[in-house]
Amino acid sequence: MNTSTQLARNIVRQLIENGVADVVLSPGSRNAPLSIALFAAEQKGLIKLHVRIDERTGGYFALGIAKASARPVAVVCTSGTAAANYHPAVLEAHHSQVPLLVITADRPERLRQSGANQTTLQAKIFGEATPFALDISDPDYNLVEAFEALLNGPIHLNVQFDEPLLPDDEDDWLRDVTRGDAAKPARPKLRNLMITESRGVVVVGHDRGGLGVKEISDFAKSIDWPLVSEDPLSFPTSVPYASLFLTSLKIRQALKPEVVIVIGRTTLSRSMNALIKSAKREIAIDPRIAMIDINRNADQIFLAIPSVTRNNELDDAWSSLWTSYADETSKLVEVLPDWSEASIARTVARLLPDESTLFVSSSRPIRDLEGFAASRGNVETFANRGLAGIDGNISTALGIASQRSSTFAILGDLSFLHDVTGLIGAGDINLRLIVINNDGGGIFSTLPQHNATGFEKLFGTPHGLDPALIAASMGVPSTTITSIDELQREILEPIIGLSVVAANVPSREENARMLLDLYQGIETI
Repeated sequence: MNTSTQLARNIVRQLIENGVADVVLSPGSRNAPLSIALFAAEQKGLIKLHVRIDERTGGYFALGIAKASARPVAVVCTSGTAAANYHPAVLEAHHSQVPLLVITADRPERLRQSGANQTTLQAKIFGEATPFALDISDPDYNLVEAFEALLNGPIHLNVQFDEPLLPDDEDDWLRDVTRGDAAKPARPKLRNLMITESRGVVVVGHDRGGLGVKEISDFAKSIDWPLVSEDPLSFPTSVPYASLFLTSLKIRQALKPEVVIVIGRTTLSRSMNALIKSAKREIAIDPRIAMIDINRNADQIFLAIPSVTRNNELDDAWSSLWTSYADETSKLVEVLPDWSEASIARTVARLLPDESTLFVSSSRPIRDLEGFAASRGNVETFANRGLAGIDGNISTALGIASQRSSTFAILGDLSFLHDVTGLIGAGDINLRLIVINNDGGGIFSTLPQHNATGFEKLFGTPHGLDPALIAASMGVPSTTITSIDELQREILEPIIGLSVVAANVPSREENARMLLDLYQGIETI
């Protein structure tokens, strides 16, 4: 057999034996040896092969699969600009430590910088985002070190294929190949946390540092302080509306903690981060501090949930104060306009069926869920909080939905437009995309930029497009809604295949005024 065929089969065999069950492939010529080998593996039932014509969406689709399955996922592309289009998803995977195995096809090394077509220096194209990167030409290369490195986040295999690219034999090379199990990272050594303070709070970032909901809940219960979560849908005992009432300096001073325990990263609310920085002692719990956030500061750092030794007395008045502020804020939230971005977030959070899955895009949607959703459980949530980009959100949601039976996603209109090619090739994936359409970048109307000269052109970026019509033009069932009753029907309707619901909401300026009025009302609590 020719060298390229041998090399491709060797790689595919090792993927299967090391627990890779899903591979996302983008078509090309130079990656033909891998494409043919992967198809043969799928025909044998050894992998599931997903084809995406756009490498950027393919990378994010694989990211979503890896998030939902908790298994390594491979992405495969041809040479040239194809490889570069993976970079956004690789960066997100790096900062979230998601096991993404990036395989880029390349021409032989002798053709680099020679003017050869589709040839660039792509061997280390992702830089520090893939600390482990190989440039492979040996058809018998053993990838044992690669799979060990994959435990810490994305890796890059750049594979040199020489012509001929098509197989010249009919060997049943998969006859003795069996699917293996993916390796699991070793847990850090258990350490103990001594608690002596009476007034503390546990703050959970949306990504939870990759830690499980149950182990965080058990840990918080053992400490018995107020629990605040950027994701109130995962923690039914968390204090709701904290990001809202903490906008008041008066309330932050009343709730100034002696110690705050931060699990994961807190990336959403300035008010929450202001409270954290006001504490006398800050404790951070996040496995990613070991390799990703190596410069993170805290008085104590733990890489895993610690055991707890308490030498303190609980202050019942402290917990009651948090509950009181939440109750008073709830009264203000309940009288917000029925059809608004805040009410949409509140309604979606309340009506999501138990055991359903929700993906939330960055920018305003994830902040609205943090701020306006009442606490509950029995919902699985995902978001791209590694770098919090608005790119690739449709594709990530589709990747997650491919591993679940019924999934919702909430996106802003710019997130939708940014990744609209992700709608191509969705197949039979059950996903309902709810697009909050305020004709532009609504978050900027709530930030200091809102008074900048040239605001609309530079930040508002109105597009005048109809997400429902765009989806329909691509063969995706779609509808437009303009009331909370219509939204309720869409949430309760069974999800069969891919569909888009465009929620046309009041103007960005009106939403910003509503939020400002709410914050002023909180000052009177």
